Amino acid sequence: MSQLLQAYLPLVIFVGIAFAISAALLIAPFFIAPRNPDPEKVSAYECGFDAFDDARMKFDVRFYLVSLLFIIFDLEVAFLFPWAIAFGDVGMLGFWSMMVFLAILTIGFIYEWRKGALEWD
Repeated sequence: MSQLLQAYLPLVIFVGIAFAISAALLIAPFFIAPRNPDPEKVSAYECGFDAFDDARMKFDVRFYLVSLLFIIFDLEVAFLFPWAIAFGDVGMLGFWSMMVFLAILTIGFIYEWRKGALEWD
């Protein structure tokens, strides 16, 4: 039993140090950070503009285009990493199916580019 406890001692020390560092990082801002809020700092911030009362107010199309752009690149990265790891095992069918997938994402990217979602004037 002593040998088993000795084998897990480094793990217990590591977890203890991790808890101590995380607790210190969570508590330190309460003592170090300055406390001088102003109305601008504590105001509600949502989607790049001030809060409004009417729920039927129209949004700028750029917000939707940015979300589409995020989804395009997020999906691309999420599927490209496992595909790249298993590239040798997927064969030609896996290669061409990924090329079709990337072509569809490229069409979405070109659509957003033409709509001006990448230009923030």
